[in-house]
Amino acid sequence: MQKAQKAIENIANSTTSPVYVTQPALPPLQEFIPYLEAIWASKILTNGGPFHQQLEKALCDYLGVPHLALLSNGTLGLVTALQALRVTGEVITTPYSFVATAHSLLWNGIKPVFVDVHPDTLNLDPARIEAAITPQTTAIMPVHCYGHPCDVEAIQRIADNYNLKVIYDAAHAFGVQDAGGSILRHGDLSVLSFHATKVFNTFEGGAIICPDAKTKQRIDHLKNFGFVDETTVVAPGINGKMSEINAAFGLLQLKHVGAALAQRQAIDAAYREALQDVPGIRCLQKAGEQVANYSYFPILVEEDYPLSRDALYQKLKDNNIFSRRYFYPLITDFPMYRGMPSSRRENLPVATAVAQKVLCLPIYPNLADSDLVRIISILKGK
Repeated sequence: MQKAQKAIENIANSTTSPVYVTQPALPPLQEFIPYLEAIWASKILTNGGPFHQQLEKALCDYLGVPHLALLSNGTLGLVTALQALRVTGEVITTPYSFVATAHSLLWNGIKPVFVDVHPDTLNLDPARIEAAITPQTTAIMPVHCYGHPCDVEAIQRIADNYNLKVIYDAAHAFGVQDAGGSILRHGDLSVLSFHATKVFNTFEGGAIICPDAKTKQRIDHLKNFGFVDETTVVAPGINGKMSEINAAFGLLQLKHVGAALAQRQAIDAAYREALQDVPGIRCLQKAGEQVANYSYFPILVEEDYPLSRDALYQKLKDNNIFSRRYFYPLITDFPMYRGMPSSRRENLPVATAVAQKVLCLPIYPNLADSDLVRIISILKGK
């Protein structure tokens, strides 16, 4: 690939400045000023103002989804989605995710039941789900890990057979498409994160993808304390509203997200080309996505690599390169979960093994060619 070749040619220009696993994509500051001026003029800062309304429509158009409810962050999106579908009892989910996935269940008084992941995709393994279903099971909460789609058809078949809801944690899956369109159309609800580290960010933010206007209306009520008008409250809602400043920033970000994704794709291709023949380094492959977002670049450090995962992590760190062991530890290793029967490591052999091998390499639009070469050189032992 041209980017890899250019990076190799520029190796002499490598820098020792810190290189982090990610970096927020920011548009030119001067482009944001008119949005701020409009907010100052209107004095509308929140409560579903004009930028909020515009962003909901713009994101529906961009993502190819029928309805979308903006929220102040993705975690509140998960909490609210569970409330919206009146999920109770037990929910089957993955141990291989960010803790917010499981925390959203505990915040709703729901018991998470952890099931192992598939060794190729690191997503919830459908073959393990049925054995975990009990009379208390009401839903499945899979995660499109690293933006790679879950086996949505297999999961939906199980959900239909047992009359279960499906809520996708799609925090990594902005813009991802399978053969039929947006991956976000699957399940009963999908929840996005617009945190600063995501491929599309609004500083902080999130959204719930809704299949119909009625569901969106219920979520809009829940994220506004349950109010439906000035004097009527119909549900014990929460304050999950996105501000006008965040929404305005999102509108500006949409103008630049295409270029940012293209830059991520080039970095992904450069890594794959350079690492394909390195013994002991395994790059994850696609999982059915027709359009990817290149949100992360995880590698698995296998036994035949000269260094352990942690030793490689430290070597990169010693060279001012800050990779991330993402996801390590497993959710099931944290104290609020480790005592649960489904958290036993013998029940989760794939997730347990992968958590000891995974390393996410730096990937973001402004990653310098020289830094990319430096990372690759260290991985190759040079």
